[in-house]
Amino acid sequence: MNDYKSIEPYQLSIADGMIDWVRVVDKNNVVLYVNKKMQEDLKEDIVGKKCFDVLCRDKRCDFCISSITMESGNIMRKQQKFRDKTYMIISSPLYGKDGEIEGSVEVFRDITKEVLLAEEINERNRKMSEDIKFAKNMQERMLPPKGTYNGISIDYLYESSELLSGDYFDVFEIDENNTGIYICDVVGHGVTASLLTIFVRQSLRTLAKGNANLNKVMRELHKTFLSLNLDYDKYFSVFFGIYNKNSHEFKYVNAGHNSVPILIRDNSIKTLMLKGYPIANIFDNVDYTVEKEILKVGDKIILYTDGITETINSQGVQFGFDRLVQTVLEEGNILKNIMKSLNSFSTVHKDDYAVLLAEII
Repeated sequence: MNDYKSIEPYQLSIADGMIDWVRVVDKNNVVLYVNKKMQEDLKEDIVGKKCFDVLCRDKRCDFCISSITMESGNIMRKQQKFRDKTYMIISSPLYGKDGEIEGSVEVFRDITKEVLLAEEINERNRKMSEDIKFAKNMQERMLPPKGTYNGISIDYLYESSELLSGDYFDVFEIDENNTGIYICDVVGHGVTASLLTIFVRQSLRTLAKGNANLNKVMRELHKTFLSLNLDYDKYFSVFFGIYNKNSHEFKYVNAGHNSVPILIRDNSIKTLMLKGYPIANIFDNVDYTVEKEILKVGDKIILYTDGITETINSQGVQFGFDRLVQTVLEEGNILKNIMKSLNSFSTVHKDDYAVLLAEII
């Protein structure tokens, strides 16, 4: 180091006090200085040796950051394994008193723990991602098959803003004459919301089996939800109806679902407007009003979530209910028209959405 008059003794004492390894390399890749920490850990004197003799042993490193630093004057970094540890190596130019680059100062920081932690986190994230993909697949597989149920033809659109959705719907047989149909919207997105959609599905299928009393079913659903003892910010809305194939009567209740269902008959619409409390633990006792419609062949009921009407375009304008009504009255396939209109209105859908189309046949 005597040739490097630009380095003061106090600077070397600072390097000797560091817990990182520090060494100085000249333009010929010869090690001119090693701090105490590096010398103690290596248990050998590498001063006077080629810089790669210790790290790469028999040849110059494939990516020699010190050479690049001494040629360009840039500070360079690389990660490298040595023995059983991983180091972040930072190479900085060493300038002489004449302003010319004389060598490179290399600092080796042991980042083994950080690398192992990052690898562990990445592995956990990989497994979590696989689990979420599996859950998404299961959630979609639990959707009702498109087709005919006791005189009702079912088709739908379904999209989640994340891998898992908080919007859900189902169609199922209550008994040989009655078919249940619902759509729900769980607050939030992701895993928590998707788990609640499974709760709704299993609960309604169980509670409504052989029981066409809508108010009783909804009261029991609310009671079952309360037993979960969840936080107040966990709740959902649901519109639930039962169609009887013999009487063609469609009875329905609304538990806080603010996306008003649409009945299409003879190219005109009627809204199935009905108020009701959402399923939440801020209410102890609830009752639900039951309304009914007598349906006929060709009638169509559209159930949807607010991910449709609240889609926002680049000007900050919502898709809205009126635009939805205009779209469903257009000629052609209703669901394809909705998808086309939605995509032309906004290229980015930030919320979950679902549309369920039930036609009496």
